[in-house]
Formats: sequence, structure tokens, C-alpha cells
Amino acid sequence: MTRLILIRHGTSEANLSGIFASHSDVDLLEQGLMQARLTADYVAQNYKVDAVYASDLQRAYKTGKTVADLFSLSVTPDPRLREIFAGRWAGMKFDNILARYKKEYTVWLKDIGNCICPDGESVKQLGERVMQAVTEIAQTNDGKTVVIATHATPIRVLQCLLEKGSLDEMKNVPWVSNCSVTELHYDNGAWSFAKIGADAHLADLRSTFPSNV
Repeated sequence: MTRLILIRHGTSEANLSGIFASHSDVDLLEQGLMQARLTADYVAQNYKVDAVYASDLQRAYKTGKTVADLFSLSVTPDPRLREIFAGRWAGMKFDNILARYKKEYTVWLKDIGNCICPDGESVKQLGERVMQAVTEIAQTNDGKTVVIATHATPIRVLQCLLEKGSLDEMKNVPWVSNCSVTELHYDNGAWSFAKIGADAHLADLRSTFPSNV
């Protein structure tokens, strides 16, 4: 069995500003770095990590590196683990997206699994690339424990695809918080979640997802 430890990146500048970061390479806030350190300690106390992968965007990469440093490991960057490419929404405040793209963004809010970002990716396309990456990582590291530092929508779409099967059900899958830990097992082609969005270790630094996302 391969154990995958999925970690959403720490709180970023875009999170604080209410901006859809998408592929923008925004940095972690000091709060995000503190969250990353707490999560790294949590992982070190509960797992023996053999490898660390991360989205190549620095908010996720730095989160992964904080864990990797405790185990004297390097981080393997993989752009397939990036957040969804939001097209025209990238870099916009969420409230402004709703005002300018009400029809399309309402789909994001109410039926995210069937959303297509204008001039960007569909959630279906995101799911395909993230599943490809995570499956490859699991098969390459058979029997090992691997940390994967990524973003909110990739974790949500993975949970939907692996637990619900249909993206129609993604609207019923909640977001995970910054620097939360989701444990996913892979065993001979079978997937199962051992925990989802664990964040009690963050205590007062736990984040909440805004209602306009």
C-alpha cells in the first residue's frame, strides 16, 4: 500500500485579499509559513515520509519544502498539481468575478464539478491532470509514504472522483482548510481515504473558507 499525505498550502497573499490566485505565483503570508511549520511537525510526529512532491507554485512548493526539510528530503515539483487555471478569472477578486461573470461563476458556486472557467480549464480537465499525477506518484512510490503539497480545488476534485465517482457530486464535497492533512491510500489500483482535511493541529491558526468561493 502507498500512503499519500495531501496537504493544502498555507495561507497566501491571495487568500487574505480574496483573490482567485489560479496559476499566479503568490507567496505565503507569515501566517501561512507558521501553518506550514505546524503541519510539518504534525506529519513528522505521525508518519515516516519517503518522498515529497509539490505543485511548482511557490505557495505549495514552500509548504512542501517545510515538510521535506524535517526529513532531509528534496521536493519534486510537478505543474500537474497546480490549482485550476482560471482563465479570465485569474487574479480577480471573487466578488468582482460574481459581478462580471454571474452566470458562469454561479455554476462554480452551485455546481462546481460542471464549471468551465472562461478561457481557462474546466474542473473536468483539472481532475484529469491531477488524477494522472497522483496515480503516477502512487505507482512510482509503491509501498512508501509520500507527501503531496497542492491546492484546494485539486484536493476537492480528487475526493469527489475517488469517493463519489461523478463530478456532479462535487458540489457536496466541502473545501479543505489551509495546511490541512488528507491521507489517501493506494493499494493495487484501489483508493481509500483514511482522513480528510485534518487541521486540529493548527489550533488558532485554522482557516475558514470564504462563502463567496
